[in-house]
Amino acid sequence: MVRSRFRGLTLVVLSAALAACGARGDGDRNLDSLDNELVDSNSASTTRDPALMSALQDQIMVDPSLAQQANNDAVRPPAQPYSGAVPPDGIAVPPSGAVASTGAARSETLKKAPAPSADCPQCGAARESLTLGALASRQTDKRTSGCAGNMRYSARWAQRLPADLPLYPDARVSEAAGSEAGSCALRAVSFASSAPLQTVLDWYYTRATNAGYSAEHQAEGAEHVLGGTRDRDDGAFAIFLTSRNDGGTDVDLVANNGN
Repeated sequence: MVRSRFRGLTLVVLSAALAACGARGDGDRNLDSLDNELVDSNSASTTRDPALMSALQDQIMVDPSLAQQANNDAVRPPAQPYSGAVPPDGIAVPPSGAVASTGAARSETLKKAPAPSADCPQCGAARESLTLGALASRQTDKRTSGCAGNMRYSARWAQRLPADLPLYPDARVSEAAGSEAGSCALRAVSFASSAPLQTVLDWYYTRATNAGYSAEHQAEGAEHVLGGTRDRDDGAFAIFLTSRNDGGTDVDLVANNGN
């Protein structure tokens, strides 16, 4: 009697266990079906979206030089610091004594610029001009101011300054503009130099006077202006100089019709 009851109980338990297994199997199959549907749906939407396909399948752009510096898996630190630091301001300064030459001739040394006059109307024009075009438009030379409206901005104009008034040897150009419309030969450039203001001023005074320009020096506080004209080609120039906190000089140069 006991055995019969035990066998009956065993059959009931086994039946319940089998039923539970069967229920879990059906649920798993339902989850698998749902997963497959989601995968198929995503695949279809990806196939229909060319932008997404391109983003997923295109090759990754890698800079070989930077990849070699990554050193992510190295046990020890890299042998040298990563390159990418900004070079110091004085990196382009010529050897000692060379900056005293104007570059026109080895024997040509700097002349001392005359003392500035007390009146400096151009200093106010420089302070109030936000762009090189605005600065050129406020020049007293009519040919220069008349060409200012046609100026175009590009770094290439810095390489097309008059040969008589080129960039200072260690110039770091920040902006350049110019115009060759009609009879214009206007150039304007903003740059910084690590040389002190007086040295830059004397350098341009020497270049200008040796090239046949007149040269007048004006100043107001820390702002200096050197400007002049040349009769043989109606050339004109104006150079605006301001001392920097690091001992260097900020310069704006405007020249028209120079050689």
